[in-house]
Formats: sequence, structure tokens, C-alpha cells
Amino acid sequence: MFQIRIHGRGGQGVVTAAEMLALAGFMEGHHAQAFPSFGSERTGAPVVAFARLASSEIRLREPVLEPDVVLVQDKTLLESVDVFKGLREDGYVLINSSETPEALGLEDLKKRLPEGHFLCVPATAYALEKIGRPLPGAAMLAGMAAMTGSMKLESVIAAYNEKFSGRVAQANAEVAKLAFDSVKSMLGGVHA
Repeated sequence: MFQIRIHGRGGQGVVTAAEMLALAGFMEGHHAQAFPSFGSERTGAPVVAFARLASSEIRLREPVLEPDVVLVQDKTLLESVDVFKGLREDGYVLINSSETPEALGLEDLKKRLPEGHFLCVPATAYALEKIGRPLPGAAMLAGMAAMTGSMKLESVIAAYNEKFSGRVAQANAEVAKLAFDSVKSMLGGVHA
């Protein structure tokens, strides 16, 4: 089973990203599950959502305590939430930032994880450029797909096309492609 925890703030599309991740996984033939965990349901409040992908039925219903992947949609959470709690030793981290992990003060965590398992991608910048709103979900999922090999870019785009239409779907597809290509170029010769 592949378990993903997404951290962000209310209004950033964290719950939608988890749903799109599960839908993309389902489209690839996986059993999939997505659900949110709300503290305070106001815009800007910390939000966590969970997703699971598996080759067989998923019976677990509890939050993801030992994630294979941690996606951080808002780097300001690094100061107030233990977003890396329970991360597996061979886990993956993708942070929405134009800075490097070292610039964020996370060089120790990056050194602890296998090479290519900790990256930053400017997901909000891509979203603002293509969507016109700070909704980094499509970029984060596509970046995760590129980083982990857990799903195809086409599946991420197809999931967004299933939920949205017209210009919104097209803009999310463009954001996803930018992030996917960016992460692939950062990985270079490193295989996920």
C-alpha cells in the first residue's frame, strides 16, 4: 500500500488534491481512498488530507500515520506543524517552494532520505501563472508522480479533466505538465 499525506491551508485545494490523487490512482487500476482531516474549517487554517493507493481492497480508515509521501502545499506550515512525523525512512517529500530544501533549513532530513526523495517545486507560481489563483494541487500531484513513479502524468491530468472542464481543466493540465517536467529535470539521472 502506498500512503500519502497532504498538508496545506484551507482554501489551497488540499482536499481536492487528495480526491484527484485517488481518482488518478483509480484510473490506473489501483484501489484508492482519499479523505480529509479538519481542525478549524476556516480559510488559512492548517488542513491535512490523506490518500492511499493499493493493489487490493483498502480496509484502513484511520489517518495516515506513516506516510510513504508527504506533500507540503504551504511551506509556512514547516514552522508550526510536524509535517514529517512518521515519514518512512525511504519516504518522499515534495514541498511547494521555489527555495531549496537547504534554504528551508531541512538539509538534515534531505540527507537522511535516499537521493531524489526530497525536492521542492514552485507549485503556487505555476498555478498563478496558468490558473490565476494559488491552487497548487495539480502541480503537487504531478510532481509526486514524477518523483515516485507511482502514477502517470496523463492520469493526473485525466483526473482533473473528470472533475473540471473547459479552461479550468486546461489550466490544471498546464500546471501539472510544468511541475512534472520540472521535477523530472531536477532528478536528472536519479531514478525514483
